[in-house]
Amino acid sequence: MTFTTLRRLALVLCLASCQAFAQGYPDENPSQPYAKQDDGKFLKKHGVNLARAKSGPVGLLFIGDSITDNWRKAPHIWDAYYAKYQAANFGIGGDRTQHVIWRIEHGELEGIAPKVTVLMLGTNNSLHNSAAEIAAANRKIVGMIRTRLPQTKVLVLGVFPRGPRDRFGGPVTPALVEEAAKRMATINALNAELAKMDDGKTVRYLDISKAFLGQDGKIPFSIMPDQLHPGAAGYQVWADAMQPTLDEMMK
Repeated sequence: MTFTTLRRLALVLCLASCQAFAQGYPDENPSQPYAKQDDGKFLKKHGVNLARAKSGPVGLLFIGDSITDNWRKAPHIWDAYYAKYQAANFGIGGDRTQHVIWRIEHGELEGIAPKVTVLMLGTNNSLHNSAAEIAAANRKIVGMIRTRLPQTKVLVLGVFPRGPRDRFGGPVTPALVEEAAKRMATINALNAELAKMDDGKTVRYLDISKAFLGQDGKIPFSIMPDQLHPGAAGYQVWADAMQPTLDEMMK
């Protein structure tokens, strides 16, 4: 194969790739169900959630991404606040809205009857999707929950703040600072849209973002060591800030 032929083939592949991107891969539409392609980890965790749903009563359900999933790293706080509710954690790391939609469509809400479902989702969409797109996906998810669990009340949490971070632990560069600012602009706009879902009855909205910020408006590393996921102190902040609303909804 000649060099010219190789160049032409590369150009064809590039154009095809660009066209596919423009049309939108399934994983890029936040309102369409999509199973994460991650060597089976997503499906394994989905299976764990299905097994939990079958293993016994669920009085309180948490649905979300790694921020919810990582409650498992603060079991003493989880047990102190939520064990009495027979709580279940259906958070999966890396999930975007489309992945949660897929999970719901594939049985995660079957056979359970939580009194309250806590939903916090969207930070992983915040770089590539608009606030309006993410809000529409969250509205769809709330509708799916209410359809499948008509007796549950849904507590929609505002998406938590996040700071600049290198996910591999490297130095924070100007590009990462710019990315964090872009994400936070989307998150702030998203939370304003999510607030409109509160009907005062079956769907409530709660924004506890300020509880994670220091006096300088930044996230203390003691609260979120990697500027995204709460540490134990951060989960304590979450539990304390949410409890009054949760107590009211669990009555």
